Amino acid sequence: MPPATPTVFEDYLKAIYAHTEWQDRPMTSGALAARLGLAASSVTEMVKKLVAAGLVAHEPYGAVELTAAGRDAALAIVRRHRLVETWLVTDLGFGWDEVHDEAEVLEHALSDRLLDALDARLGRPTRDPHGDPIPAADGRVRRPAAVPLAGAPAGVLGVVARVSDRDPLVLRHLAAEGIGLDVRLEVLAETPSGMRLRLVGAGPGDDREVELAIDAIAALRVVLD
Repeated sequence: MPPATPTVFEDYLKAIYAHTEWQDRPMTSGALAARLGLAASSVTEMVKKLVAAGLVAHEPYGAVELTAAGRDAALAIVRRHRLVETWLVTDLGFGWDEVHDEAEVLEHALSDRLLDALDARLGRPTRDPHGDPIPAADGRVRRPAAVPLAGAPAGVLGVVARVSDRDPLVLRHLAAEGIGLDVRLEVLAETPSGMRLRLVGAGPGDDREVELAIDAIAALRVVLD
């Protein structure tokens, strides 16, 4: 099991926060182990340490929940991670499928002064390249009223507000199809392997149809028109 260092604590807190950021299913020790790619026994021991530190609340066989102090700490590291991702894409030309692992390393190394300077340089962004909200320095979070595209009936119109970054292959596929943040689309029909969509362009003749597989559809959240 990794030692209970501040970096390891931050990774756990970030994972717990991210799990419930866009959905209501509670985080469990098993789900946390799967998300972090660690053995369940290791996660159980680390959760006990987080409880002892006052950062997590957990009863046997129950949900793993952030305390107020744990949420503050989680928001701080999430802010770092997403600002770094935004910087890598905006200033250094990384693809949105390439930044997660880089940010995992850099988020622990930035001083608060450097982070604030980076935030200012980027224009105080409120979302990262995947549409995830960037918490403000005071912990405020502005999350769009985005809903999953999966399961939407034909005729639904929406604007892409969030794309899951869990699978780089899906991100590359969506980019190749011209689908990213702020793209407006219409659901045409479900297909045996996914969904057929119409991408709504800015002008006459700009519309086109695409068919996406289930894993790509599952990555998308939209704000409905």
